[in-house]
Amino acid sequence: MTIKTLPGAPEGRPCAGVSSQLQPRALDRWNSGVRAAADSEGERSISIYDVIGYDYWTGDGVTAKRIAAALRGMGAGPVTVNINSPGGDMFEGLAIYNLLREHDGEVTVKVLGLAASAASVIAMAGDKIQIARAAFLMIHNAWVMAVGNRHDLEEVAATLKPFDDAMASIYSAQTGQDTKAMAKLMDRETWIAGEAAVEDGFADELLPSDKVEKGASKASASAVRRIESALRASGLPKNEAMRLISEIKTSSGDPAGSGEGDPTEPGDDAGAVPSEEAIAAALRSFSLTK
Repeated sequence: MTIKTLPGAPEGRPCAGVSSQLQPRALDRWNSGVRAAADSEGERSISIYDVIGYDYWTGDGVTAKRIAAALRGMGAGPVTVNINSPGGDMFEGLAIYNLLREHDGEVTVKVLGLAASAASVIAMAGDKIQIARAAFLMIHNAWVMAVGNRHDLEEVAATLKPFDDAMASIYSAQTGQDTKAMAKLMDRETWIAGEAAVEDGFADELLPSDKVEKGASKASASAVRRIESALRASGLPKNEAMRLISEIKTSSGDPAGSGEGDPTEPGDDAGAVPSEEAIAAALRSFSLTK
């Protein structure tokens, strides 16, 4: 058989019985660290629940490429970014931060558990930053693995300084504090809980589910619980303690039965804290009738 007489390539469908179909589960496995949703009701969210940067061990991880694809898929408009991440690659974190800052629409960041290291940088990209009461930010200086003599290590330290300065500048822009103050927090590897994050300016507010109801002071729930605890410690049954607390609220301008919840359950009523005079009068009455 000569070359000229070799058989040609088969025509038609040589593997007609074989087909392939890409299942959604396959995409989920490929992109498990990033979740994007845009439903008919207008929900537009990206959830970051993995390390920042590509994870060579698992193939997962949150990369700027994946975030960019999610943003392109949703298009212009508001977007919510949910974060629970230990951090990771600083360059990927900075790229994601800038992608979110450049997005055409309002970006709301919600820190649900942890936004540490590079993830804390991403969190600062929000036009509005919300954090759970039981969530944390963690900020620190950039880390590297280095090998060499003292001159090599001095050179590495000098190389890292601009990166630390860049992070301090991002935190400073959000909090309104100067970069030197941010650098000190980074030097100490600082963990910042939800309420402290709001107080220090790293976040704008707590998550809606963690806010005290309208018309209540921050101390209302804890104050009522302390009163209940003191009354029960003195030997008063729970139902009597609840009744007395209800009377205190009524005398302080929060009448029972106002529709704000069951007045016998202090945890369900977020009314104003009774005045000191009302508390003192009710307790005096209790001591006289006991």
